[in-house]
Amino acid sequence: MLQRSLRSWKGPILVLLALLALTAVLGGCAKKDSLVTGPSLSEIDPSGGVTVLRTSDPAVQAAMRVQDSHTPRLMLLPGVVGTAITADAAGKPAIMVMTENAMPPGRLPAELDGYKVIEEVTGRIVAYKSSGGVSHTAKQTPPIQLGTSGGSVVDVANGYCCSGTLGALVQKNGVQYILSNSHVLAGDVVSGGNGKVSAIGDDIMQPGYVDNNCSVTGSNIVADLSTLSTLYPPGSTPNVDCAMAQVRAGMVRTDGAILEIGTLSAQTLAPAVGLLVKKSGRTTGLSRSSISGLNATVNVGYETECAGTSFTKTFTGQIIIANRRSKFLNSGDSGSLMVEDVTTNPRAVGLLYAGSSTTAVANPIGDVLSNLGVTMVGQ
Repeated sequence: MLQRSLRSWKGPILVLLALLALTAVLGGCAKKDSLVTGPSLSEIDPSGGVTVLRTSDPAVQAAMRVQDSHTPRLMLLPGVVGTAITADAAGKPAIMVMTENAMPPGRLPAELDGYKVIEEVTGRIVAYKSSGGVSHTAKQTPPIQLGTSGGSVVDVANGYCCSGTLGALVQKNGVQYILSNSHVLAGDVVSGGNGKVSAIGDDIMQPGYVDNNCSVTGSNIVADLSTLSTLYPPGSTPNVDCAMAQVRAGMVRTDGAILEIGTLSAQTLAPAVGLLVKKSGRTTGLSRSSISGLNATVNVGYETECAGTSFTKTFTGQIIIANRRSKFLNSGDSGSLMVEDVTTNPRAVGLLYAGSSTTAVANPIGDVLSNLGVTMVGQ
């Protein structure tokens, strides 16, 4: 979710934590990318004690077919917000049914075509646009590290200002770009409340409006918007919430270092149930979790500008991550890069953009890089 603040033209601001409703409906399949590699058990847990489910496994693919066939009927049940593939207590593929509240006994089937049904009470999910010993909201002295507060100078309208996270560094033909969500860098798609629409060349600031009293004065202008919305109109083809901005000379570390994570690997990693992950973001800083579901189809509610009109876009092939009490992802963390939880040069797994107090959602990084035609900056 984008974090937004109530803009006062005469004095202090009030930080609001809720924007952009999201209703999850899970199913579908993820796109593969040649740069994506699959984890081994030793990469997850050297003892081999953690069961990993990958979409490339025939057993998982069979479970996905069953999930896809039953999802339309399950979604008709009041209170069901989605489905996904997860692992049961024995490490075997199971079908997760996500609900707003705990369902009464007997409302959900115990199994579907031989696969155990596991209820996950997620509540409603919201997109996360808006901490440890390192501040992720403070103005940095350039060249900046990423995993920090930031956003577009256009992202102020209707008496509010909005911002998210500048996630990572990518490159194309020798040119470097900041990677984040489309709704963070290019989220103003109508002229509505401010008479402006996101345009190529818009200034990208650090920190974002929310952490700079809804003002651009005194902020770092670190990049220029290079791509427009992948979200609007809602029937558009892109299956990702991503955008990039060309780095201004001397404003961002050329090694792509991320606060509290450091430099990355140039390679990426395919998501897997059980994979331990971490991220560095504006609001919750450095946080850790694990992937709990694959093959997600999500209906995401967005707004046409900061505090604007709502619209919905559907994504497929998304990643579901455990987010108990919003400790992994919270408002303002949209645009954070999710990486494997290793100490040195971790590989990117996904681009985070949505969640609830129990669940987070990410685009697979292979889909993001393919859409933008870029590669990760890393070792």
